[in-house]
Parts: sequence; C-alpha cells; structure tokens
Amino acid sequence: MEKMPEQGANASLLPSNGIGSRFSNLNKSFKYSLRSLLTSCSKEEFYKAFSSFSNIEKELLHRLFLQVITSLHENLEAGATLDAVEKIVEEQDLDVLFSDRSNIMDVAENLSMAKKNEIQHLKHMVQLGEEHNQMLRTRLQLLKEGNQVLSGASQAVEKQFKSMNLNYGANSGDEIHDV
Repeated sequence: MEKMPEQGANASLLPSNGIGSRFSNLNKSFKYSLRSLLTSCSKEEFYKAFSSFSNIEKELLHRLFLQVITSLHENLEAGATLDAVEKIVEEQDLDVLFSDRSNIMDVAENLSMAKKNEIQHLKHMVQLGEEHNQMLRTRLQLLKEGNQVLSGASQAVEKQFKSMNLNYGANSGDEIHDV
C-alpha cells in the first residue's frame, strides 16, 4: 500500500518556487483528499464486509479496492480541470496588461485624476474665453465711443460746410442778381 506523506492536505499550503510545484502540491493534496472521500469505509469496516474471507484475502481485496478507487480518481476530470487552471495562470503571468486590469482601484483613481485634470483644463479654457470676450467688448465700446466722437465731429464739420455753402450760395446768388 502507498504510504502518504505527513503533509497530507496541507501540501498545497507549502511555499513553492513556481507554478509547476504549486500544481504538483495541489494535485497531491487533491489526490489524498479525494482518496479519503472515495474510500469512505475504513479498513475495519471493509474487513467486516468480507468477514468470511481469510485475513490475507481481506488484505488483498482491500489493496484491490484501493487500486480501483485510485484508478477512478485518475479518470475523473479533476486532472483536466487543474491543467486548465494552470494554463490560465500561465497565460495571465505572460500577459503584461493582466496586472493592470486586475487592480480596479488604481484604474478608478487614474480615471478620477484624469477627469479632474480635464475639468481644470476646461475651466481654464472658459476663463480664457471670458477674458477674450471682455477684451472684445472693451474694444467694441471704445470703437463706439470713437464713432460717436467722430460722428459728432463729422456732424460739426458737415454743419460748417452747409453754413459755408449757404453763405457762399447766398453771396453768389446776390452777385448773379446784381449783374
């Protein structure tokens, strides 16, 4: 009969130096724990079930029973599942971005910081736009005031020309009549 190591189900808890040894430890632990589940009857109960046989025959039957249970264990899909898990773990170890994807808090913090920076940038852009609009309003106001000054001056000049024209026309009209 196969002798179990003292580590038993704790074999997977031992420190390991890589994925292969972790898998090996997990596989051993699984086998030992599954054996105890599949062999739910103790050796004494097994001997009671075959009480009519001799002790040597009981021992041989018990070994045969353990071999059958072991072969059943090997045929279970647990090995394939453990292989699939190992393959996924290896792929994740090779994937550079996997560690970045797994830390959600860092992603949330980075996103929050990016949004805050974007808000600050937009506030700055709005402030620059308001300053530009104020500058345009001031220039427009100055132009309007300048137009009013020029308009007043042009009206004064126009008035002066009209009075000069009227005076000239009046004076020239008198001379025409005098001739």
